[in-house]
Amino acid sequence: MEFCPTCGNMLQYEPYNVDVKGRFFCRTCPYVCEIENKITIKHPVEKKVFEPIFSKNAAAELADQTDAFCRDCHHNRAYYNMLQVRSADEPMSKFFKCCNCGATWRED
Repeated sequence: MEFCPTCGNMLQYEPYNVDVKGRFFCRTCPYVCEIENKITIKHPVEKKVFEPIFSKNAAAELADQTDAFCRDCHHNRAYYNMLQVRSADEPMSKFFKCCNCGATWRED
């Protein structure tokens, strides 16, 4: 994004002709900037690291337990955690992890 040095508005791009690659122009004032060289800007993207909902140690020591049926091992106890994953007017989602086999599932 480029901005007009005269009025501060964002400049618009316009392809010009074969000889000149293009130009930036301001829609509110007569400012025009001819583009003669190729413009490249690189922004490195950092991958966001997500923490698991249940870490291995915290699930056994800190998480609350409830009666929940595991479909994998048919155990009746599970750790649970509640998170707001949708908008504020939606109910919270409940995430479970089986105390016996470690299987995880979500209940909306």
